[in-house]
Amino acid sequence: MKAPGFWRRGGLLPSVMTPASWLYRAGAFLKSSFTSPYQAPVPVLCVGNLVAGGAGKTPVALALGRALVRRGLKVAFLSRGYGGRETGPLQVLPERHSARDVGDEPLLLAEAAPTWIARDRAAGARMAVEAGADIILLDDGFQNPALAKSMSVLVVDGGYGFGNGHVIPAGPLREPVSQGLARADAVMLLGDDPGNLGGVLSKTLPVFRGHLTPTRASAGLRGERAIAFAGIGRPGKFFDTLRTLGVQLIATRSFGDHEPYRGEDLIDLIAQAEQEDALLLTTSKDHVRLPQELRLLIRRVDVELAWEDPAGIETLLDRVAAPGG
Repeated sequence: MKAPGFWRRGGLLPSVMTPASWLYRAGAFLKSSFTSPYQAPVPVLCVGNLVAGGAGKTPVALALGRALVRRGLKVAFLSRGYGGRETGPLQVLPERHSARDVGDEPLLLAEAAPTWIARDRAAGARMAVEAGADIILLDDGFQNPALAKSMSVLVVDGGYGFGNGHVIPAGPLREPVSQGLARADAVMLLGDDPGNLGGVLSKTLPVFRGHLTPTRASAGLRGERAIAFAGIGRPGKFFDTLRTLGVQLIATRSFGDHEPYRGEDLIDLIAQAEQEDALLLTTSKDHVRLPQELRLLIRRVDVELAWEDPAGIETLLDRVAAPGG
């Protein structure tokens, strides 16, 4: 889906839709009230957010997961598998599963550590533990009450913040900000922060700042002519990153987040790139959704998370990953 433009701003439409937001909140409250969370025998670190769309959860989950792997821990990623047809619980096997099976984000997570998908998060956690996991890293699921969390970190896009401040469908929020912050242990603030959101949030929770930066291989794109496309929460962020790298963007095209790609769309983009003698670029999340036979014609641009305070992140992980933590 593409986020409606009015989710970024106030005005009449969000106000008119507020009663529908009350129904959304009531449904979430009833679900949490009648659910007894499963307490896993290993720590569960949840990486979530308060808004629908791309705040950067998966890059944060990958960065934290790799940091835990470096400690010698057997990390298991657990995801709902949004966009995939499998309900799970099952382990993601990139050589066997496609994005149509398990969703795009689990395929990326599986590049770093064993990954499970499950609509029933408790069942997925049980399977991961049976497979030998020392710690479960829950990618999304902050609002899901089925699995108890040992620690929850909220990812916030510094440029987007909390949008217009309204709950779905009047705005992008999955729940009121104050309610979400009360259950979180820390905030991961990504990118620039023009509104000093970090300063406000730091009065309530520890705030760790980070920036998504292209990998060394992607940094070699300076001066290249390219056409770029993306189907993520905020495609414009990807296009801006390419411009920052010095890529000469001839054209861009945006698709909905998690949207399956149609063959005709991709063929048109490939033909346009050939006609313009340009590279065709997309994100890692989009690349795993492409048909296998077309991937060699489209270049994947990978990013990694650079923390402003790496030592602070390690200290935070000590709280959940240390023996008895």
